[in-house]
Amino acid sequence: MTTTYDLLAIGRSSIDLYSNDIGAPFEAITSFAAYVGGCPLNISVGVRRLGLNAALLTALGEDQVGNFILHFLRNEGVETKFIPRKPGRRSSAVVLGIEPPDRFPLTYYRDNCADIELTIDDVLASPIAASRALLISGTGLSKEPSRSATLFAAELARQAGVPVALDIDFRPDQWHDPRAFGVTLRAAMRLVDIVIGTEDEINAAMLTDAGQISLTHSQVSDTRVQGDLDVGIDALLMLGPKVLLQKRGGDGARVHIVEDRPTTKDERRTTSDDDAQSTPPASRHSSLVTRHFFDVPGFPVEVANILGAGDAFAAGALYGFVQGWDWYRAARLGNACGAIVVTRHGCANFMPTHDEVMAFVESRGGF
Repeated sequence: MTTTYDLLAIGRSSIDLYSNDIGAPFEAITSFAAYVGGCPLNISVGVRRLGLNAALLTALGEDQVGNFILHFLRNEGVETKFIPRKPGRRSSAVVLGIEPPDRFPLTYYRDNCADIELTIDDVLASPIAASRALLISGTGLSKEPSRSATLFAAELARQAGVPVALDIDFRPDQWHDPRAFGVTLRAAMRLVDIVIGTEDEINAAMLTDAGQISLTHSQVSDTRVQGDLDVGIDALLMLGPKVLLQKRGGDGARVHIVEDRPTTKDERRTTSDDDAQSTPPASRHSSLVTRHFFDVPGFPVEVANILGAGDAFAAGALYGFVQGWDWYRAARLGNACGAIVVTRHGCANFMPTHDEVMAFVESRGGF
């Protein structure tokens, strides 16, 4: 099949209402700005603004919020013809307070949500085989029928030789039990080539104890999850992914790459580029992984709003991947996109263009 789209993203979408009263406690907010959001939507807009052909498979209600989201996507040039409307379901919403530098209380309105009603038939009508990469996300796996549809999409991509990227996208309030998040994500990893997540999200993907979670100030998008990170990374990569892009906020990113050669138990060693030793994986794992990692510096900026920065990073990194860049340069572009968005008020509406991010990078020393 002829390749038509550089990226097909599947999953949640929403109208985002962000506080205009920067620094005000949530109960004192007097007005909100209306944007659009949702991890796959943000990433599709991000890669489109960088110059790629992007398609989005989400679902919307037959409501004005759905019209609002479609209007924005069409103006951006993101392909929307595969997006179904779901009678009796509502397009979802997010409400956010903004109290920099470290408080961003967030509330999801996803009861009776349209995008969770994505089905296998919706996936069959989408252009997976005609895409150069597929993006799925953790929240799309939170409930049926979206869970089965998302896994089916990844299976079809694998069969078609289309690389699958997974944004871990841990939102604990979207799961009936946070341990179910770990179980489900681990099951999905066998279908995934590239994983994108923070330290906390990597720990969440390996989660077995709800006591590992700490949520403060309603920061659902920035939940703290305790765990042994080195063990978690090894365990995650043993499940099948070849690349893990670890988002590290102001410290940039760390790229973990699985080496192709097989290893034995006697050879067990996880190395960085400077041959630093790491903690070996948990003894319960029977298979072994050899990986190397390298750090990619970020771009220091003053934080205005953390929401959307991780999706901007993913957009930049996936742009580089699709363009055939090496992972250092791709992650460096991702860091630049995230640095730009973290200084802004919203998510998709503020993703940088190709010219804008390139000028930003060059003004700060280049790649």
